Amino acid sequence: MLRDTLKRAEKAKKKPAALGEDVDIEEFEQEEEGEHEKIESLQELPNKYQETLLKVGVDPTEQGRAGSFMQIDQSGVCSNCSSESIELMNIKDAAEKYSWLSDYMWKAVAVDADKYTAETELRSSNGYFIRALPGSREVFPIQACMFIGDKDVAQTAHNIIIAEENAELHIITGCSTGSDVSSAMHVGVSEFYLKKGAKITFTMVHNWAEQVEVRPRTGIIMGDDSTYISNYILTSPVRTIQTYPTAYCQGENSRAVFQSILGGQKNSILDQGSRAYLTGRNSSSEMVTRAVSKDKSQIYTRGHLAGKSQEVKGHLECMGLVLSDDSMIYSVPELEGSATNLELSHEAAVGKIAEEEVLYLMSRGLTEDEAASMIVRGFLSMDITGLPPELAAETKRMLDMSVKGM
Repeated sequence: MLRDTLKRAEKAKKKPAALGEDVDIEEFEQEEEGEHEKIESLQELPNKYQETLLKVGVDPTEQGRAGSFMQIDQSGVCSNCSSESIELMNIKDAAEKYSWLSDYMWKAVAVDADKYTAETELRSSNGYFIRALPGSREVFPIQACMFIGDKDVAQTAHNIIIAEENAELHIITGCSTGSDVSSAMHVGVSEFYLKKGAKITFTMVHNWAEQVEVRPRTGIIMGDDSTYISNYILTSPVRTIQTYPTAYCQGENSRAVFQSILGGQKNSILDQGSRAYLTGRNSSSEMVTRAVSKDKSQIYTRGHLAGKSQEVKGHLECMGLVLSDDSMIYSVPELEGSATNLELSHEAAVGKIAEEEVLYLMSRGLTEDEAASMIVRGFLSMDITGLPPELAAETKRMLDMSVKGM
């Protein structure tokens, strides 16, 4: 099986992605594992790194966290877990410990999907393994950070997340670059497996440097009565990002929710989508995106709901604000129905800030810029659903921090 996987990766190593700008991976340096020393806790990191982590929701004190994982460039430097109901470790350690892990590798994401997935397999990629044990309900989230510390590095990671039957798991992932890193590349492959009755919430905050190329690849395979909730936040400038997470709602009554907040600034090109294949009877999906473009940014928001079984439901919603004539938002909703007795719908609107709202706020003493900024922040600050109260409050705080610069 491994030989077949490598063979497929070799064949795909020059295969461009179906969407997004093509990136020449060879322009970036392939740093080896071990360039960065292991640490016992995130508080051993330099202060400037710790300040960056806080901006993406990763708490260096690790208080209120069930565990922490950190990868710097190509080195897994920290993996701690205090919860008895969760396993957290480097993916390589997990592969040595569990021979069955190979049954989960490249099942939710195809190794030959494009040259970025192929590169992740062909290189010695790190990444994390998270497994919530059967029947467990861990209140505190696991936090994970993918950090680029050296300029011009190509970082790859392969993550496997498993929620066993009736387990509940919360994950916060923050991805960022060091303050002295201007250009780099990040490829992160994440495969989620939710067994019967399981629930995963996955909140990701991206805060990359302006010349970083980002290509996450995510697949989610869902069993009966399972729930997957994704919250994605990106409001800082980045060179390009292209991602299209895909949920396979195979189980009866399975439910996938994608909530995305996108702020395009400077020359950023954001190509972000969500896709759900509803093959399980009575499965459902909701996709909500809020997008704001300014400066010369380009935002592509995509959504694809494919209803392939009886009694499935799906709704797709995208709202966008265009704040400059040099920026743009391109919304692409797709509905695909191939069974009777299903309900799929979408709504999308792209426009400008209402002038009367600006005038009202100016009448209350705000300048025009202050009024516009307040409206934008309010537009982006949508309610995040599906999180326990403690985590919802923290996610709201992360969101408020992220949109402050918009």
